[in-house]
Amino acid sequence: MGTLYIIATPLGNLKDITFRAIEALKEVDLVACEDTRQTVKLLNHYQIAKPLVSYFQHSKLSKIEYLAEQLAQGKNLALVTDAGTPGISDPGNKLIEELTRLTSGQIKIVPLPGPCAAIAALSVSGFPTDKFVFMGFPPHKKGRNKYFEEIAQAQHSVVFYESTHRILKALEQLKELLPERQIMVARELTKMFETIYRGSAEEILGILNSDKNNLKGEFVVVVKK
Repeated sequence: MGTLYIIATPLGNLKDITFRAIEALKEVDLVACEDTRQTVKLLNHYQIAKPLVSYFQHSKLSKIEYLAEQLAQGKNLALVTDAGTPGISDPGNKLIEELTRLTSGQIKIVPLPGPCAAIAALSVSGFPTDKFVFMGFPPHKKGRNKYFEEIAQAQHSVVFYESTHRILKALEQLKELLPERQIMVARELTKMFETIYRGSAEEILGILNSDKNNLKGEFVVVVKK
């Protein structure tokens, strides 16, 4: 039985990958990734040539069975996501569950820790982080109001992700529910235009609305308890 390596990859800055991750990517027989176009950029940067298999949220069971067969044949696999740690607000957790089931728990799974946008944002927030709640992405429509009500009722700092298309809507909801609460919004972490905004939801909304360029990129929001 082969080994499945869960490998965290850079959020944006390719220098953020670990030596161990590079070594593992060089040694595995196959790389399962969210988007082959993204992963090949990373591999090419470090002059690594490996077969790639795409795996995403709606992949068919046959794709998972193929990966299980490769492991059963003794091949070592790496699982990566487009950016950050596989399985954290990412379909990789379902793949790990299914591979564990298909191999009757015989599969050896090895984590190679590294970048995670939520942890990176928490680390610079200055908010209490001895306990925190991670809530992934808010629902687009159904359940969205309930999601933000849960944030408002949380007893600890909360961190969540939001897309460029809905960040203003998210801040409007926080403004309504938590007008006085301190918030930190991290945009494009580790990338060229990395920016950190601090203040109330209303204050950050003003900053983001002042320049449309402020709305570009990927966002992590941290709400102080």
